[in-house]
Amino acid sequence: MKPIIVYYSYSGITRRLAEDIALITDGDLRELQPQQPYSFSYNTAVKEVREEIEKGYCPPLMRGAEAIGNAEVIFVGSPNWLKTFAPPVRSFLRTVDLDGKTIIPFCTHGGGGFGRMIEDYKRECEHSIIKDGIALKGDYSFDELKAWLDHNL
Repeated sequence: MKPIIVYYSYSGITRRLAEDIALITDGDLRELQPQQPYSFSYNTAVKEVREEIEKGYCPPLMRGAEAIGNAEVIFVGSPNWLKTFAPPVRSFLRTVDLDGKTIIPFCTHGGGGFGRMIEDYKRECEHSIIKDGIALKGDYSFDELKAWLDHNL
């Protein structure tokens, strides 16, 4: 069974990483789209996101929260926003039944790595198997990603 690569991307950097993972693994892509998009102004978007994260808010998803079906491996990706995943990812994790599934987190960041994402995945998906995953800066190389996937899958 093919893996599913679920991701949220604000600026396109995480989308590129998700597309590369799908290309290497022959997985199926699934983009998370909140009903209300974040502001196009980065500074305003940061304020919106900070408020949602602090409140534990799960924005309603317009797309991406469909059932996983028989897929056993789900890559879940997000930019590192305030040391955790973006609120649309939290919405996905709380909406879709991931019990017994293997979750492989991935993120893009500007220097903060995963932050506390792995702990947050473990808290949100307590009945799933959470792998270490991969955190890459936006200027990662395809070969770096491929080597990691070849070694860890």
